[in-house]
Amino acid sequence: MAKQSAQTPMMQQYNDLKAQHPDAFLFFRLGDFYELFNEDAIEASKILEITLTSRNKNADNPIPMCGVPHHSAKDYIRKLVEEGHKVAICEQLEDPKLTKGMVKRDVIRVVTPGTILEDEALVGKKNNYLASFVYEAGQYYIAYVDVSTGEIRLTTTANQDLFINELRAIEASEIVLNQTLDENFKTQLKQQVTSYFTEFNPTEPLSIKPWTLTDATSAEEKVLTFLFQYLMSVQKQLNDFVQPVERYEISDFLQMNHYTKSQLELTKSLRTQRKKGSLLWLLDKTKTAMGGRLLQRWLDKPLLSQSALEVRHQKVEILKNAYFERLELVDYLANVYDLERLVTKISMGHANARDLDQLRYSLSQIGPINQVLSAIQQSLTVPVFDLLPSFDELYTLINSQLVEEPPISVTEGELIRDQVSQDLDRFRDALTNGHQWLAELQQREREKTGLKTLKVGFNKVFGYYIEISRLQAAQLNDDRYERKQTLANNERFITEELKELETTILTAQEKSVNLEYQLFTQLRKDVLPYIPGLQALAHQIAALDVLANFAALSEEENYVRAAISQEEGYFKLTDSRHPVVEHLIGQSKFIPNDLLITNDQKMLLLTGPNMSGKSTYMRQVAYCVILNQIGCFVPAKAATLPMVDKIFTRIGSSDDISTGQSTFMVEMMETNTAIRGATANSLLLFDELGRGTATYDGMALAEAIIDYIANEVQAATIFSTHYHELTTLVERLSVLKNIHVGAIEQDGKVVFLHKILDGPADKSYGIHVAQLAGLPDSLILQSREVLTQLEQQAPTRTSADAIPLFDERIFDATTTSNNSENTAVIDELKQLDLNQMTPIEALTTLMQLQNKIK
Repeated sequence: MAKQSAQTPMMQQYNDLKAQHPDAFLFFRLGDFYELFNEDAIEASKILEITLTSRNKNADNPIPMCGVPHHSAKDYIRKLVEEGHKVAICEQLEDPKLTKGMVKRDVIRVVTPGTILEDEALVGKKNNYLASFVYEAGQYYIAYVDVSTGEIRLTTTANQDLFINELRAIEASEIVLNQTLDENFKTQLKQQVTSYFTEFNPTEPLSIKPWTLTDATSAEEKVLTFLFQYLMSVQKQLNDFVQPVERYEISDFLQMNHYTKSQLELTKSLRTQRKKGSLLWLLDKTKTAMGGRLLQRWLDKPLLSQSALEVRHQKVEILKNAYFERLELVDYLANVYDLERLVTKISMGHANARDLDQLRYSLSQIGPINQVLSAIQQSLTVPVFDLLPSFDELYTLINSQLVEEPPISVTEGELIRDQVSQDLDRFRDALTNGHQWLAELQQREREKTGLKTLKVGFNKVFGYYIEISRLQAAQLNDDRYERKQTLANNERFITEELKELETTILTAQEKSVNLEYQLFTQLRKDVLPYIPGLQALAHQIAALDVLANFAALSEEENYVRAAISQEEGYFKLTDSRHPVVEHLIGQSKFIPNDLLITNDQKMLLLTGPNMSGKSTYMRQVAYCVILNQIGCFVPAKAATLPMVDKIFTRIGSSDDISTGQSTFMVEMMETNTAIRGATANSLLLFDELGRGTATYDGMALAEAIIDYIANEVQAATIFSTHYHELTTLVERLSVLKNIHVGAIEQDGKVVFLHKILDGPADKSYGIHVAQLAGLPDSLILQSREVLTQLEQQAPTRTSADAIPLFDERIFDATTTSNNSENTAVIDELKQLDLNQMTPIEALTTLMQLQNKIK
């Protein structure tokens, strides 16, 4: 009969520690394994695909249990963290062999998505941010840190939409919170890992502030203190060498909300959600991890400062023209390791000998890089590039102590050069002589015993021994030999002389290994004073890497440096291209297009058939603006562009099922965000607004939106539409210009020219596109017949006509009963001022009028 066992002291210890970390998987060290119990074991066994067993199998309620070997635990921990979980690592703090009773254990570190430091879990060219925020006096304060690089950034805004957008843009692996959020806010953060930390007490600041921030406000101190208190709670230590806080204003950069970045495919393809096919995929040929991370930050926050932008442009142009020197420079940059993450590992005491070797090798590239920069600047009247600091002293420090090719392990010796320590040299001398002594002992014993196959050997369990065959051992008659081990075919012996040699050699070996470890840890500490300088060096190398990358891309893809417009809102692109599409299909196959937007004609109404390239055209205009404002050249033959403060897009359709929002609702919400947030210096790209509702509703909304932008927003706008009725708006809106994508009909089939031409499109070619998609011939034929009938029945609209929101015949007295309700609706409709209505107000009013008619 199974029995219920009482809780053992070990399980009591486990449960006590688990209670302190209820939101983490507890990796509980038992000998050579980390064990998990109860719900942790059940859940972890599924995620990690390991066997679930049980403890106390004969009890009424066996305890679920699973485990992983400690030597391979990193891979299992990484997998759990990548799934968004935390792992609390509990170690044995005492040697079980030397301890009576229960071994003392405690959690030495909690690994979370935002604090993981293992190289295998980090993407080299992507930051891994831990973020937090506080709301105080009507302001949101956001702070985020990359623990692996030591970078800290801080910003603030009073606008909740900007706050949400910034949190999304950061793409933090983990957001730590200390306050209750309303459900709406939680929904908007639903795709991000959140942690709750309740020990925050703003009246008890950290004893040491690891960050540097001058003139910090109380709210800024509060959010930074909270962030680092959380870090201390999970890491059990603070990194004293984080970089100075970078405080920035969101308004200092070109702003793009989450929808815009997604629809423009800046970092991910809309179709695959992968990097390939995105603008970042095309751009990122950087040679260093630091450069790759910086490029992403520049792409996320293009410049608004014209002076700072012109400096970048100048450097790219110089590097573009210095072809051979740039090739040399790129080769040297490729030899530089990830300095930011290396110095973080060094500062936290996690760096091994290979890490210091990588630092040494990276420093050896500084001299050649400076030589190339000097050569590039020889012809310049004023130096443009700052030379890198040499760090000769640090290089000499590491190189004089660390061997050329050190092992990964720092506890097994072979790390430190000869002549670094007299004690270490003595131990090594003893080891060297010891091996010679053993060889001499073996030769003497062979001569004394007459056994030519006798040999002296060693293993970690039995130490040194003399080995002879069992047959010869039976004939051995020597009192000096003491049997030590019997094998199948051999016997092993020990002598007093060999014992003495063993003691001398093994003591030297142990002392040598221990001393090497001490010397290595001291070397690692000696690097600490150089860390702030190394972090600054990393920034210089990263910027140089990105600028050289821009220069190479511009030279290879025939990009041109854009002139900054002197006239507000003036865009002129000659033969502009979509850089990603062009790269995928080849430059010879891509049809380039022009763009002209002036302050007097800021709106382009783009018509043309589906699949003809309207969305591609709008994206390439946005790409030219973004590339220009991050400092890169643009894909065009010639370009003049203004400093754009915001880009808003509505390209493509999407639902948000999780919040119950249809395609049309999402479309209207994004449109509302755009027209309320845009300024006269913004760029709006709208594709097929209004198509998600009834035809007349959609046309009415589209026209009202165009009017509102023209009269109120006055932003540069490309408005793509299938509503050909809207093309007559140019006769009453002087800021509007019709353009279209050319297409011709040959043998009953449409041929796309992919060329942007002046004027409206003559037809939509929708049925032709359906035919290209392979729909049945009978269906296509019926569609043409129905289209002919509809076109014959449809009222002809002149330029003076308003778009018929409803069939006008329902208001005709000859066909409709003349009642007071219809008359009132007509009067109300005539009095509407569409120019003063937002899209949502227009839609609501139309629905009310329609209900009255019904």
